[in-house]
Amino acid sequence: MANQVSELRVSLGPLSGRSLKLCTDVCLRRYLDARNWNLDKAKKMLEETLKWRSNYKPEEIRWHEVAHESETGKVFKANFRDRLGRTVLIMRPGKQVSHDILPFELKSNPYTSS
Repeated sequence: MANQVSELRVSLGPLSGRSLKLCTDVCLRRYLDARNWNLDKAKKMLEETLKWRSNYKPEEIRWHEVAHESETGKVFKANFRDRLGRTVLIMRPGKQVSHDILPFELKSNPYTSS
């Protein structure tokens, strides 16, 4: 198991910035586990995640940008913070009654973007 984590890390090549922080051993194990320990599939999935995060920067979403969605129950602040003390936002897309699309939804949802 540790060997596969190391292999995945090597196959990703050099990482920097946020990608380096995200790709801990625990994270790599999650991706391997999600793909039944298939290195190629885990690598592809993780690379797609890193690309998406680089393009849409979900860590930069601020409450004031999505607060109006809290009126419908679609987005709300969790009553806890993550391990780094950051606010956690919970999304419940089924609760949406407004026609507003959150900025990152428009970019990330292939079914709503043109």
